[in-house]
Amino acid sequence: MPPFYSPLHHESLLRVSGPDAATFLQGQTTCDVRQVDSHNARPGAWCNVQGRILADFLLTLDAAGHYLLRLRADIIEGTAERLKKYVVFSKASIDAAPDWQVIGCWGEGVKAALQALLPEVPGARHGSCAGEGYQLLQVDDAGQRYELFLSSERKDLLEALPAHLQAAEPGQWRALEIAAGIGRVEAATVEAFLPQMLNYDLTGFVNFQKGCYTGQEVIARLHYRGTAKRRLFLARVDAAEIPTAGTGLYTEGANQAAGNVVNAVATGEQSCALLVCASLSAAQAPLCLGNADGPRLQLQAPDYLEEALSEAGQDGQQGNTAKP
Repeated sequence: MPPFYSPLHHESLLRVSGPDAATFLQGQTTCDVRQVDSHNARPGAWCNVQGRILADFLLTLDAAGHYLLRLRADIIEGTAERLKKYVVFSKASIDAAPDWQVIGCWGEGVKAALQALLPEVPGARHGSCAGEGYQLLQVDDAGQRYELFLSSERKDLLEALPAHLQAAEPGQWRALEIAAGIGRVEAATVEAFLPQMLNYDLTGFVNFQKGCYTGQEVIARLHYRGTAKRRLFLARVDAAEIPTAGTGLYTEGANQAAGNVVNAVATGEQSCALLVCASLSAAQAPLCLGNADGPRLQLQAPDYLEEALSEAGQDGQQGNTAKP
């Protein structure tokens, strides 16, 4: 089976440039911007002062020395406007990059296919390489998922892709992202979650040694002195309609939501794969979508969460939660 590619129209790029760009981002985001260079990207989040996530992103440095943040297209405009309120006293600028697009590349043999197109391919998770008008990032450990950022100037690369990779639907990429347990903030869930509620403390989105940033006090307090009561789980549901982000999850007979849908994608005519945020206690009981009488979900802890809960002595595999 050949490797695949798909333009990811649900993703967009935000450009931060200027002499103070790194300093500005360091004081606003959960990742350590000092670790980002021409060969290393970092996932992260921008939070409000209460520690609630305004946007998640993948941060990289392009060949021109500008920072690029890949984030969901439906939140890019609001994110840019809010960030501009904080950048006014810095020698930095924030702009959307509509002349760039994000392309997902995946599957067995994808690395060899990309090597036939580009002079260099990253060799590790969150590794990055840049050239004139493009940026390539590896987003998994196995080297089977890459994100290619292309400027409008590189039509040659865009037109060369079909000779090496097979075109596919973006839903296939989204299903892989969900299967990896990487939750994303959408317009309906801006300010809905703390980083720990999306497992960002377990997936490299938060650097607890970097120092101060907006929301750091709340996030660090929960990490060092508390226990996250809600976590991100994989889920499946039999439904023809894709659940929307933010939809409530209910235990049987309950009127108050015990969790929410984070992301969802159709995997068949009558089935969907989801990421849901739910309390650890509710995850051990049957959960229903939309209301207490809605379709029942099948939950599963991502491998990394299962390991973390095991180390902490918490049981995340009872009742409705199946072991991977």
